[in-house]
Amino acid sequence: MRLCLDRLCPPRKDRTITFTLPEIETAADLTKATRALMQGVADGEITPAEAAELSKLVEAHVKAVEVRDVAARLIALEQAAEQTSAGGRRQWHG
Repeated sequence: MRLCLDRLCPPRKDRTITFTLPEIETAADLTKATRALMQGVADGEITPAEAAELSKLVEAHVKAVEVRDVAARLIALEQAAEQTSAGGRRQWHG
């Protein structure tokens, strides 16, 4: 029975780790996060494989931050364009 269960629901191979990363609010914060990961490996806090997996998460988060920033910039540009076109309209009375 145990053999069947191990095949159907294999035990997890990874472990839960406790590792503190700096806040990532902008793409520029990426270097702080990667520096922390490298220091964690150097100090033996995390393994290189764990650092690689965490790097993937950091990269995904940075992409999300970049998309958020681009969306905010696009909205600001669209609003500026609307204000310019509304203010630049001339009404002709003939």
